[in-house]
Parts: sequence; C-alpha cells; structure tokens
Amino acid sequence: MTVATTPQQRASKSAEAVVTRQPRQRDPEVTKANILEAAKKEFAKLGLAGARVEAIATRSKANKRMIYHYFGSKEELFVAVLEDAYADIRSAEQKLNLDHLSPDDALVALTTHTWNYYLRNPEFMTLVNSENLHKARHVKKSQRFHDLHQGFISMLQRILDRGVEAGVFRSGVDARQLHITMAAIGYYYLTNRFTSGVIFDIDFMDKAALKSRLEFNIETILRIVRP
Repeated sequence: MTVATTPQQRASKSAEAVVTRQPRQRDPEVTKANILEAAKKEFAKLGLAGARVEAIATRSKANKRMIYHYFGSKEELFVAVLEDAYADIRSAEQKLNLDHLSPDDALVALTTHTWNYYLRNPEFMTLVNSENLHKARHVKKSQRFHDLHQGFISMLQRILDRGVEAGVFRSGVDARQLHITMAAIGYYYLTNRFTSGVIFDIDFMDKAALKSRLEFNIETILRIVRP
C-alpha cells in the first residue's frame, strides 16, 4: 500500500535534501593550520625550490586557490612556516619557567630542552638549514620573526645575572655567545650524524650515544659559566 504524502510533507523532505546537500563549512583557522603543517613537511623535505603547492594542497586536503587566498604565494607560505617553527620553539622555552629555577638548574633545563626539541622536531633543523641557504632573506623581511626573539636573550641574561649574584657563575659571559654554543653543540651533532657516523664508526642515534651526548652538552655549558 502506497502512503500518500501531503504537499507540506513533500516540501519538508525537499528542504531536508537541500540541507543535506549543502557543503560543510570550513573553519578558516583549522584550514590554515592544516596548510601550514603540510607545508612544513614539504618544505622540510624538498626546500623552497623543490616543494610544490599542488603537493601541499593534497596533503592538507585544501586546494591551491585556498592556499593562495590565505598566504598569497609559495614564498609567503614559506615565510609563514618559518615564523611558526620559531614561534613553537620560543613558546616551548617560555613554558620552562626558568626564572623559578636556580641558575644551575635553569641552564641544565634549557640545554636539555634544546636538545630534546631538536630530536622531536627534525623538520625544524631542516627548515633552518634551508633558510640559511637563502642567507635568511625571507626572515629578514618578517616583523613577526624579529618580535619572536625580543625577550629570548634577556631571559638567558637573567639566568646569568642570578648566577653571578649567587656566586656560582663567573661574570662577563656573553648571553648571545652562550646561546649560540648551546644550540650548536646539539644542532651540529644531529645534522651531521650521517657523515660523522662514518668518520667515527658509531651510530649517532643509538640510545646510549644520545644520552652520552646530552650529558656532554650539559657539562660543556656549565663549564663555560662556572668560575
């Protein structure tokens, strides 16, 4: 038996069908975040020249039009990825609350964090390498990049000043040079692990080797600052 429907019921079903067919609205912030994450992987793997917008669109489940709408160009997207990468490491450092630790513990915490961050975020190092190949011409034009680093050296300087005041650090240590050393002793080890592994005939990523290296990094930094 066929059940008859009223005009009102047919109109209601038609309206429901229209609603069902309507595309789901995108959240612009989520879309941009997905594009940035996809772009980070592409740029880290292939560099600015090798990365393709089509591949980023596919990985992010967006489309080229949306990428250009939000970021303007591939080069501007690269800048945004670099800004996000540096924002992430600077934000993570702020969460360490180093001002609440003793000077010795603060330097140990920062050195350990820097090392662990590099291990957990290999894309960060390859992005930095890529931008250095371009002689930093992209981040030079970024006000956000400059703003991200305004308080970083002063944070390290406060640790040094507290250490001098407590009598556990010597005076005259340059905070900028200390940070360069702190970053370099981890960065060089990891970015050169393949060639160095052949030279020294060891697995640089072996668990025991990584533990030994972190201990060496900490000792190096503390020896620099102690009287």
